[in-house]
Amino acid sequence: MQITAHPSTIIKPEWKDIIRNTTAEAEQLGQLHPAQLELVYQQKWFKALMPVEYGGLNMTLPQLVQLQEALSWADGSFGWVFTLCCGAGWFSGFIDTDVAETEFTNTKTCLAGSGAQTGEALITPTGYIINGQWNYASGAYHATHFTANCTIKNSNGPVLNEDGSPFVLPFFIDKKNVTLLPTWKYIGMVATGSHSFKIDNVEVDKSRCFKIDPANATIENKLYQYPFLQLAEATLAANLIGMAIHFVDLAKAIIGKRIVAKKYTQKQTMQLLSQIEIIENNVDTIRNEFYQSVDDSWDSVNSQTLHRLSVCSRKLAKAARNHVDTLYPYCGLQAASPDEEINRVWRDLHTASQHTLLVFESRE
Repeated sequence: MQITAHPSTIIKPEWKDIIRNTTAEAEQLGQLHPAQLELVYQQKWFKALMPVEYGGLNMTLPQLVQLQEALSWADGSFGWVFTLCCGAGWFSGFIDTDVAETEFTNTKTCLAGSGAQTGEALITPTGYIINGQWNYASGAYHATHFTANCTIKNSNGPVLNEDGSPFVLPFFIDKKNVTLLPTWKYIGMVATGSHSFKIDNVEVDKSRCFKIDPANATIENKLYQYPFLQLAEATLAANLIGMAIHFVDLAKAIIGKRIVAKKYTQKQTMQLLSQIEIIENNVDTIRNEFYQSVDDSWDSVNSQTLHRLSVCSRKLAKAARNHVDTLYPYCGLQAASPDEEINRVWRDLHTASQHTLLVFESRE
């Protein structure tokens, strides 16, 4: 079996240096460092899933997940902001083309937002009046637009689907109409600036509303026919395993130094080296399965390939958590110091892996 390449082979060394040399300062800032942002804009990474019509990169899913894993290997917060913001940019393929051409062609266009249904949109003769508050908008400081799900209401009350459930639609709103709330205060992913935002009585045109469904795509492109669920599962899993590989790399270096310093007995050393080999082999095997499932689902979108990708994404996320926690105790107090790189990686992974989409091994 051919082993999937290490993430370091996917990105240029100078990109990795820019990202890693500024991660500590980015964490102090609570947002991506200006040098990191400049790299993003140069490479158009926030527009990775936008069509070429809007100046986007129009990446395929296989291309995207490899890049996401590599950037998260470089730094968890950086990779996460890239993933969530370019993921929101994917919605551009469902937005009115006249509006999108006006709104999204700027080189610094960045969408952030939330999938939570915590807002309301009151129907007006020309559009909607929006109110609500949404949490966890990664990349909020850099966003030019925000996406938000709203339950739809008219003068008679909530609009319902045929099954009696609330009718929900997503909207995209200019940053000038959004108020950021400094709520992101967690142990990891500090530089993502994943703050809350609120919208108070903002009236928008109906063209600011869209539907995430292949039948409602406004751009003819294979990318916008792919299901959003598996797109989200695969991209988040790639982030987690990228962070985990970064942790394993750092742990190996620390453990190697501790072996040289004779911190372990010969038996303990052999046990540790064996454990590292088992972990690396397992990571390689699961990554191969994951990337094959990504390729298969992209080549042929059907229930079988999509289900396999969902299973592999969850399996990869679980392996990332378990392998990091297996090695953590052997890295000494260095791993527990918030000033150390390995601790930041540990905190980032354990914060990012709280995302509910990949917590359970099955969606059933």
